[in-house]
Amino acid sequence: MTNPHAARDIDTSRPHSARMYDYYLGGKDHFEVDKQAAEAVAGVYPGVFVAGRENRGFMHRATRVLAREHGIRQWLDIGTGIPTEPNLHQVAQSVVPEARVVYADNDPLVLKYAERLMRSTRQGRTAYVQADVNDPDTLLNSPEVADILDFDRPIALSLNALLHFVTDDQDPYGLVARLLSVLPSGSALAISHCTPDFDPETWAKVTAIYDEAGTPVKVRTRDEVARFFTGLDLLDPGIAVGYRWRPDPVTEEWPEDQAPTDAKVSLWTGVGIKP
Repeated sequence: MTNPHAARDIDTSRPHSARMYDYYLGGKDHFEVDKQAAEAVAGVYPGVFVAGRENRGFMHRATRVLAREHGIRQWLDIGTGIPTEPNLHQVAQSVVPEARVVYADNDPLVLKYAERLMRSTRQGRTAYVQADVNDPDTLLNSPEVADILDFDRPIALSLNALLHFVTDDQDPYGLVARLLSVLPSGSALAISHCTPDFDPETWAKVTAIYDEAGTPVKVRTRDEVARFFTGLDLLDPGIAVGYRWRPDPVTEEWPEDQAPTDAKVSLWTGVGIKP
């Protein structure tokens, strides 16, 4: 599944949001330009490292809840980002070994490392497709999606830390509605989304850094995030700050500067089921 020419398409002259996120998570798949931009963000928003950790935690919990409590066995994960273990399929297959996952991203660097996403259980299956959320029809009609996912059975649409990179003029609500329209009853939507609600001044500075790097950002309020779930049945606790969505029992004590707070995390999260 790797592309030997993918590295040629990687622009190392400008920071990239996926590689900056890799830096926030303590990964190694980024370049100096990404590190510099990420440190600029951390300079105005030190909580970004906590937010990255809590975003991953939400994805893990939401995946387990959908597998254990709602019978989901298939996932379409768009905006996958650079692989970070445990990846979504590893979380899902730890609960249901037969889980099937299609990952999609438009970053050549993600394609370069896609073999990390192919290590499925024997019972399950995974695939990777290079595609853009702004072209949902091409994504949905890709051979990888057709080969792995059964659209007669429920599918979880996972859009973690993606939609704040879809600006209003790209019609984010229409894109999500199009993706949901082909999913059968019992399917799910899981979203995490950055918000300015707890510290508007800081988020204006963060947005400016991303905009200057060539990656437009649109952070959204709780009500704006809730609109993505129109027509779906929200699971308890509804739209919640990431670390407050079905938290696991506390297993470790974080130093005070790493402990999550609403302002540090600044992520609205939610999971909805299609009636």
